[in-house]
Order: sequence, then structure tokens, then C-alpha cells
Amino acid sequence: MLRQIILDTETTGLTPEDGHRIVEIGCLEVVDRRVTGRHLHVYLNPEREIDEGAAAVHGLTLERLRDEPRFAEVADRLLEFVAGAEVLIHNASFDVGFLDAELGRLGRGRFASVCTVRDTLALARELHPGKRNSLDALCERYGVS
Repeated sequence: MLRQIILDTETTGLTPEDGHRIVEIGCLEVVDRRVTGRHLHVYLNPEREIDEGAAAVHGLTLERLRDEPRFAEVADRLLEFVAGAEVLIHNASFDVGFLDAELGRLGRGRFASVCTVRDTLALARELHPGKRNSLDALCERYGVS
């Protein structure tokens, strides 16, 4: 049985080193290449302002997220959901950097200690060298709406 989790995050900015935080996590489970219907989706209170550029991408505001749980409150659910799976992330270094920073604040180690991470951006670059490989470009190339 091949169990994969497709994961994406949204954040307050571009770098966890500057104190930016995760504001949304979405995960979808796929077993043997079939979507199972199991998913994990959470909004998070980042406990800090959201950069204008990030808000323009995801449309979330601190006011909207103020009553959402903090990462510490969902960390166990997230780690249990991905445990043992191959986690597919487009531009994985970005998302994993944020996940590692959040887990580090809690003294919980690294994200990849509970799962295997596969970067779909690196895979797309291998399959389509020299072409645009953003999610939008890939959706257009493969006819995904």
C-alpha cells in the first residue's frame, strides 16, 4: 500500500528566520493513487501581523485568524496525519522550513522525522527542464482546472 499526503501551507511571509509563521495547512490523503476522502485542513493564529504580499496571495488577515488555534494546538494532529506517509509538497524546502521552525518552537524535532518528503517542484523540473514549473503552469500543462 502506497500512502501519500499532498500538503500545502500558507504563511505570514517568506522566511521563518524572520519570525514568519504558518497561517494555514491543508493535507489530502491518497492511497494507491486514489483520493481517500481523509484530509486535514486548519487555519492558524500566527500571533503576528501578515505581510502585505502574503495577504495578497492567500487573502487571510490577522483579524480573520485571531480566534483560530495556534500551531501548538494542532501539531499532534498534523504529525499523526502524516506519520509514515510519503508527503508530496511543491517547493518542499519552503513548507518544510516553516514546519520545522514551528516544531522547533515546541521542541518537537523536524517534520521529516515522521514521514518522507518528496518535492514535486524538483520532480517537475526533471520532467520539464527549462520550462515554467509553478503549480499554475503545471495545471495549465496538464489540463487541471
